[in-house]
Amino acid sequence: MENVELQNSKEQRKGIKVLGLLGSPRRQSNTEILLDSALAGAVDRGAEAEKLLLSEMDISPCKEIYACLETGRCAIQDDMQVIYEKILAADHLIFASPIFFYGITAQAKAMVDRCQALWVKKYILGIGKEDTRIRRGVFISVGATKGNNLFDGAVLTVKYFYDAIGVNYINALLVNKVDTKARIREHPSAISDAFLLGQQLVFPSPLRRCETSSNSG
Repeated sequence: MENVELQNSKEQRKGIKVLGLLGSPRRQSNTEILLDSALAGAVDRGAEAEKLLLSEMDISPCKEIYACLETGRCAIQDDMQVIYEKILAADHLIFASPIFFYGITAQAKAMVDRCQALWVKKYILGIGKEDTRIRRGVFISVGATKGNNLFDGAVLTVKYFYDAIGVNYINALLVNKVDTKARIREHPSAISDAFLLGQQLVFPSPLRRCETSSNSG
């Protein structure tokens, strides 16, 4: 009976779009490996998945032009115009960034700052308020050190980013003490935790919190 219900749920979720935003500047990084696993979990639940490599896109920092206050559109013409469209089209998001000096990467932060235009569009100009979708978002991050507050700044940034674009932050996978490229593959549970995170993003069930996952190696 459970398998039948799961198959029916997959059919119902065909067409659901999950967007992965990768802030790591290094390809096949620990963070990207986890993001790929999470996207695979979303696909396993019937969603369509796409990954954007922010480090390979042309994203200017916000210049405080404030043209967005009048039209809801950013005046800077670069790859953010594509990213805006994909963020708005996505039903659910996975934000993934390693920790650089207790925060997200410069590539990821530039994208976040430029989403001021989306906040203005919805909350100041009232454009898009007819969108009644319940959109969910999760955060994946890997850090090299063991500091108690290692992820605090990044988590706060991602929560406010999701709030600004109308997405509910629901869970995170945060893994510390991992630095060497691709070493996350040696972690006893992180990759399977990421897969589960992607599944739960699309097909919510009682969420198992993943925020304390770590590697002592």
